[in-house]
Amino acid sequence: MEIYGYVRVSSKEQNDGRQIFVMNELKILVQNIFVDKQSGRDFDRSAYKLFASRLKSGDLLYIKSIDRLGRNYGDIQEQWRMLTKENGVDIVVIDMILLGTRLHKDLMGTFITDLVLQVLSFVFQAEFDNIR
Repeated sequence: MEIYGYVRVSSKEQNDGRQIFVMNELKILVQNIFVDKQSGRDFDRSAYKLFASRLKSGDLLYIKSIDRLGRNYGDIQEQWRMLTKENGVDIVVIDMILLGTRLHKDLMGTFITDLVLQVLSFVFQAEFDNIR
């Protein structure tokens, strides 16, 4: 099992230090922390594609918050499904433990995770649309 961290900020000017600090506190190996400095409107991001291609069943992915994964409702849903269900990766969302996949793998836990993910994905998409 490998442990990965994914960090994203929306532009090159934004500071990713807070997210990287958290990944370092979790003792994630520096070579397993992937950083993108671009918009979350889609998943066409070089670091995201690189780490996603390395993930295998049983690996663990940490992200600071779900909006660091992305801002597009449909894409977030699709990537989450691909990572967790197709690839067998567990995800820990540091700012919202309820959303993680490690602890509650029964039907109720999966239902709650899916429901929370849908609500948050909608909120992030709406926020992104308002900003534009």
